[in-house]
This record gives sequence, C-alpha cells and structure tokens, in this order.
Amino acid sequence: GVGRGSTFTVRLPALAAAPAAALTAERPAHGATTGNAVRVLVVDDNEDAADTLTTFLEMVGMHTQAVYDGPAALPAALSFQPDLVLLDIGLPGMNGYEVARAMRLQPQLGRVTLVALTGWGTEDDRRRAMEAGFDHHLTKPVDLKLLEDMLRRVHVGPRP
Repeated sequence: GVGRGSTFTVRLPALAAAPAAALTAERPAHGATTGNAVRVLVVDDNEDAADTLTTFLEMVGMHTQAVYDGPAALPAALSFQPDLVLLDIGLPGMNGYEVARAMRLQPQLGRVTLVALTGWGTEDDRRRAMEAGFDHHLTKPVDLKLLEDMLRRVHVGPRP
C-alpha cells in the first residue's frame, strides 16, 4: 500500500568529456603538423556492441563507421579510409583473420592500424592475429583507457 514501497536511487558513472584535441592525431605535412580526427572503422557482428563503441569513439572526437560482417569490412575500409580498424575475429561470412589479410593486400590501406578486438584471447589467438596482419590484439571487454591511449598514438594518413 501507500507508504510501504521501496525507493531506489541509481547512479551511473559518466565519462569525463575528453577534449577532442586530446584524442586528435598529428600528421606531418611538409615539416608542419596539422590536427585531424582519427577515423575508426568498427567491424563486429554484435551490432549493439559495435554501435556502443562507435558512440564512445565519437564522444571522444573520432570519426567512425561501423559494419557488421566480414564481407562488408573491406569495401567499407576502401571507401572510408580509416586510420584504425577495430576488427572482431568471429565474424559471419569472412572471419577477422581473412579480413585482415585482405586489407593488408590493399595499397590504399597500407598505413591503417589493425586491431583485433575479440573475445578470443589465448596465446594461439594472439599469434594467429599477428600472422594475419594485425598490429594489436585486445580482448573483450576492452579497457577503454587502453583503447584511448592507443588512439592517441595512431598515425593519421593523407586522405584521398
């Protein structure tokens, strides 16, 4: 009855907004540097996870695009020209190892940083990722601080 119920208070931690400049990579241009937002392609068949990650990345100043299966990843990368690709391994149609190998064959993607972002975290999984052409291997759930640190070090290449 009235006055006999429960009251709940829910507090959700918020990320402190990082200034966009803090997560902007610098690229040399004839001896000078100019800031450009890092372009990140997220490839994950878990659409909610991919969309959540792209939202986080946009909140910290990145330009993002998401695709949800292996076969869509290469065309998206060729048109979007990302600086970094966060690529799941267990994808439908074409797994992350195959996608990484295909990306490494594309001259237009020669400077892209490939990061395996996967639930597969054994030493064998890490070894296979490096053999497929990945630069880094992160295991889900990703430590957002580690991801932010990685984004700060990404080289921003020239745009087509």
